[in-house]
Amino acid sequence: MVYWQGLGWACLLVALWFCWTPVAWQKMHQDKGYQHLVFASAMVLFCLWALKAGISEGLDIHFLGMTVLTLCHGPRIAVWISVFPLALMVGFGLLPWQDVGLYAFTTAVIPAFVSYAIFWLSYQYLSHHLFIYIFVAGFLNAAFTLVFHLCVVSAGYWISGLHPWGTIVDNYLILALLMWFPEGLLNGMAVTLLAVYRPHWLRTFYDKEYLSPER
Repeated sequence: MVYWQGLGWACLLVALWFCWTPVAWQKMHQDKGYQHLVFASAMVLFCLWALKAGISEGLDIHFLGMTVLTLCHGPRIAVWISVFPLALMVGFGLLPWQDVGLYAFTTAVIPAFVSYAIFWLSYQYLSHHLFIYIFVAGFLNAAFTLVFHLCVVSAGYWISGLHPWGTIVDNYLILALLMWFPEGLLNGMAVTLLAVYRPHWLRTFYDKEYLSPER
């Protein structure tokens, strides 16, 4: 298990190095409104991750919220924002510090880039319409990202030998059938509200394209 924890930390540090962007830090330093948005996003993420449920001990599941975070800030900044709720979870005793690397890589890094990849594909190959953005880039994107996250975590549990495959399927993967719709609905509703009332908070939303009467 120590090997996997060390590998997780190594993957997280590489991801943070890859996601480093000085422009975002300069903007947060200069723009108080953006500071509030970043810290509010981090606190919402902490609340979503802190509320866990599961059938078997050690096989907990929770909302991700990474899709809307990625649509708001982009994948690289979203990964850095996830550091704040992770630190709070360690501070409150909800997550052992040894497991932070694996937890962050599977819960924040992978979902952030999967979410952005799905958004990019929808932007490239589908019509630039508000409904497409909300339903595909928001709802379906979040639902698929959660299922992909569960599959990755399940594979990790099985390969590391923490749980037998039958237990994982019966007590963890089966929850994907129940969680994909709430995750998609939560992110879809958030994206809808942001697109209507705070479109400037969505880094991936372009008014002239998605709201253009010519499209």
